[in-house]
Amino acid sequence: MKRTRFKRVATFIIGWTAAIVFFFPIFWMGLAAFKLEPVAISTPPRLFFSPTLINMKAVLGRADYLHFFYNSVFISFVATALAIVLATPAAYAMAFYPKKNTKDILVWMLSTKMMPAVGVLVPIYLMFRDSGLLDSRLGLAGIYTLMNLPIVVWLIYTFFKDIPKDLVEAARMDGAGPLKQFLLLLLPLTAPGFASTALLSIIFIWNEAFWSINLTVTSATPLTAFIASFSSPQGLFWAKLSAASLLAIAPIMVLGWVSQKQLVRGLTFGAVK
Repeated sequence: MKRTRFKRVATFIIGWTAAIVFFFPIFWMGLAAFKLEPVAISTPPRLFFSPTLINMKAVLGRADYLHFFYNSVFISFVATALAIVLATPAAYAMAFYPKKNTKDILVWMLSTKMMPAVGVLVPIYLMFRDSGLLDSRLGLAGIYTLMNLPIVVWLIYTFFKDIPKDLVEAARMDGAGPLKQFLLLLLPLTAPGFASTALLSIIFIWNEAFWSINLTVTSATPLTAFIASFSSPQGLFWAKLSAASLLAIAPIMVLGWVSQKQLVRGLTFGAVK
């Protein structure tokens, strides 16, 4: 009894400690967004101050926030939809028609995420330039689709693997083809998994900055490039940079908070049988 209580208390303390550690940078950035520049860089840091909206006004007055926001939404949702459409048949084939090298293929796909993006920047930049995709929302959505495809395949594959094969065999014997199996059987059973996969993909794309900075100029720039624009040769203005960052991450934070139950439910799909 005492050991069980000790485990619960220890888990509670560790969980809250981890939450505070991860949340503190966001909290401090939020405070800096409402400070004057001298206060934001003061030493020692000041926790108590008179808040101001001057940084928010300066950020919103300097650039069209809605333009960057629309680009982020469009690119994130289009790239996520494309990744799921491409990943689902691959995951279905590997889950229900596995071969000897299926696991090797999955590991190889995931290993591509370990390659530094800067290593392929030049050829991809030249390909985008020659095909007219530079500073294009569709071009950026395409590169993000390929970037997230290995993770999306892995996640959907694990969700399909948790489905009893007897159900699929029964549907197959009843004359259901792959499309009917997916629409009438697999999709309802793995809906939480697909939802969590889509949410994770959107979050990854929303936060990605390397490709957006190097492949866009003005027309297709998302919110990550919007943040980078506040680092200028005149200096790094912490308060304005914090305000821009807060405006950039606020939508995705709200989405994460609203859908956190769905996200956890999908990620733990099949964990308990």
